[in-house]
Amino acid sequence: MAAANVRDVAALAGVSVGTVSNVLNASKPVAPATAARVQAAIDKLGFVRNESARQLRVGHSRTVGFTLLDISNPFFTDIASAAEETLGRQGRSLVVGNSGDSIDRERTHLDLFEEQRVAGLLITPVGRVYPRLERLRDRGSPVVLVDRHDPDRAFSSVSVDDRHGGFLAAAHLLDQGRRSLAFIGGPSELFQVSQRSAGAHDAVDGRAGAGIRTIETEAMTAEEGRLAAERLLARPPRARPDAIFAANDLIALGVLQALIRAGVRVPDDIALIGYDDIYFASAAAIPLSSIRQPAADIGRTAAEVLLHEIENPDEGDYRHVVFQPELVVRESTA
Repeated sequence: MAAANVRDVAALAGVSVGTVSNVLNASKPVAPATAARVQAAIDKLGFVRNESARQLRVGHSRTVGFTLLDISNPFFTDIASAAEETLGRQGRSLVVGNSGDSIDRERTHLDLFEEQRVAGLLITPVGRVYPRLERLRDRGSPVVLVDRHDPDRAFSSVSVDDRHGGFLAAAHLLDQGRRSLAFIGGPSELFQVSQRSAGAHDAVDGRAGAGIRTIETEAMTAEEGRLAAERLLARPPRARPDAIFAANDLIALGVLQALIRAGVRVPDDIALIGYDDIYFASAAAIPLSSIRQPAADIGRTAAEVLLHEIENPDEGDYRHVVFQPELVVRESTA
């Protein structure tokens, strides 16, 4: 049996095809009684509209793409969840692509979103993909950077002052009397890593007798944190730092695991602070101090900025929202 189409619905409801279209797309007001007849016909026939065909007719979809950095990090899933909720209230859906810090995977997702003619794009870039994003925007899909800002200010962005966050983390460790710090995170090319590291160095540079070393990781994962900590612990106790600032909470959790296994007392021997303040930070065996980022606010605001650009394509006024991070102190440093 052939699937029902719009004409079948119109015939059963006794209305025009245009009226059915108005009900489906909420594009023009339809009398409640008429809309009820159309919906009853849809239900009886089991009609499901062909969204792909509709997208081809109008030139774009009601779908928004989101290329995020690491779907295994709860910080990014919280951002995506808030963005999805905000977009859903406007009848739009969110499709997430995980770049996994890979430029090639990021390129693949951008190809797909461009082919699908997404209504707009949220992205936390891995590399300098701005020319590609400009092409996407020129084709009618506005772009908002998430957890990143464009130094040329050519795209709207919603970010956090990561340099200040790095300063807060290191300054807190120094205020606890620590003087030999280690920063663990990487790759250093990641914007967030470089900014957090720069902020930590800002704090240390202003304190007499204090120093900081960097231990670069290949990824922002718990496993990389554990391996980095094991390299530190291979040194004699006197050559070890008395405090560690991990570039995110996943790395910090890996570091904590290695420290506990080695019998290192946290924070007595080595204090430890992370970044993001994901749920697992407070639930760790030794609750982690962290730098909190307002993930839900970031996701919600990014979606709102993108919706504004979708609905006002000729405005050309880009917004740059910067949230401030917050120090959260727990047992791993106190």
